[in-house]
Amino acid sequence: MDKIEKEFSKFSQHEREWVKEVLKKLQKNDLKGLNVKKLKGTEYIFRVRKGNIRIIYRSDKGKIFVLAIERRREDTYKF
Repeated sequence: MDKIEKEFSKFSQHEREWVKEVLKKLQKNDLKGLNVKKLKGTEYIFRVRKGNIRIIYRSDKGKIFVLAIERRREDTYKF
């Protein structure tokens, strides 16, 4: 089990549904209604936020690479 799957398993059913919905939107490049922000000091890394859940991803040539799905912590944005 990788880090993303481990964090995902800790979420409630409602939170998992939200994450799945967001990932589908990201695949379709439909950012409408999402709280997306480019991370400082990076060129292609973004985060989607809802409450204390963060989805951190990299967008490169139209492809999406999920780097982390986790609750907000002090070290959330450290790679």
